[in-house]
Amino acid sequence: MKSSEHRAPVGGRSESTGIGALAGRFGLAPHVLRHWEAMGLLTPARDAAGRRRYGTADVTRVAVILRAKEAGLPLDAIRSLTAAGDPAKRQDILRAEAEALRSRIAAAQASLELVECALRCAHEDVTQCAHFQQVVADRTGPHGAAPA
Repeated sequence: MKSSEHRAPVGGRSESTGIGALAGRFGLAPHVLRHWEAMGLLTPARDAAGRRRYGTADVTRVAVILRAKEAGLPLDAIRSLTAAGDPAKRQDILRAEAEALRSRIAAAQASLELVECALRCAHEDVTQCAHFQQVVADRTGPHGAAPA
């Protein structure tokens, strides 16, 4: 282990890691951690030279951010969730995110069904398929324009 990667406790933290080592641990570019810091998601300590030093709590926070992103949450929502001390506020945020996720899942499911239908379609031109025509008709509405 390089001496620049781990040092004595900084700001009461039990471990201190530099930005490159922490980014590498999670397969991220260092600029991602800088961006998250600018957004208020991370608040690393600084050493005497002003370099970022990440402790155990920061490592956990990065893992939480990555897991939340995998769940489809945007960074603004993650920031709000991690800052929300009020359980009711956290529940409100999670309800809104769950509804947005349900909408994305429904849209992805509809897309998958259309692709699978096209895979089974024997028409040379998929626009001649009755199912495809019905999807287009449903999408364009009764007046030939997509619903708002």
